[in-house]
Amino acid sequence: MTAEEAATAAAQWQPVARSRTYELVITAIEEQIITGALGVGNPLPAERDLAAKLQVSRSAVREAFRVLEAQGVLRSAVGSGAGAGTFVASMPSEALTRFLRLHIALSNFAFADLVEARVTLERSSVALTARHPHPERLTAVRAAIEIMDADDVDRTTFNDADTAFHTAIAHAGGNRLVTAITVAIRNAMRGRILAAFEEIDDWPALREVLRSEHRAILAAIAAGDPATAAALAEQHIRSAYELLPALHDDPA
Repeated sequence: MTAEEAATAAAQWQPVARSRTYELVITAIEEQIITGALGVGNPLPAERDLAAKLQVSRSAVREAFRVLEAQGVLRSAVGSGAGAGTFVASMPSEALTRFLRLHIALSNFAFADLVEARVTLERSSVALTARHPHPERLTAVRAAIEIMDADDVDRTTFNDADTAFHTAIAHAGGNRLVTAITVAIRNAMRGRILAAFEEIDDWPALREVLRSEHRAILAAIAAGDPATAAALAEQHIRSAYELLPALHDDPA
């Protein structure tokens, strides 16, 4: 047997995966949205008409509509007249954040990768906030710090307030896309950070370090100093990662 024949004999062949028909319908609809042929508020063809256009069964179109409605991409209105039918929906930022958070949580990204993503996003959000440090925009940020500063704050409450601190700054920055992604990542990390908090022996010492760093970030934002605020945010995120060894054992 020649080397080429041996290689051919050793090759492992598996049946190729066949897409379900409704997934092909979803892809077709998504393509129309991505290219701009369909926009928010535009109606889709009736179920029967779309099935004929795509040469698929009506049940495949019905299932595709159901999946995209569950994702918030489409909305349906029953009845008759101009208001009835299936339309491209305007996905609110909360729905996008929820969708991203679940995908991040289920994708098992290495924690170090999430840290790098946070550094990039939060440097941007704190700088944006510092450029326009309106007191009313910082109310939620200050409220989170007050909770973390309580003498009797436990780890769970501290972690929740810590999450609120970072997400409030993202909201204050005013960039909706940066906010959505930042909030999704920080909320997806919440459980793993709390588990790491639980493994720290000297909790009061760690808590004081984090408190001090949070106050410094807020002070730089309030002073209208984007460069310092961004640098402090990056230092804080990286420092917290180093101070929580349990995160380094992330199986992802």
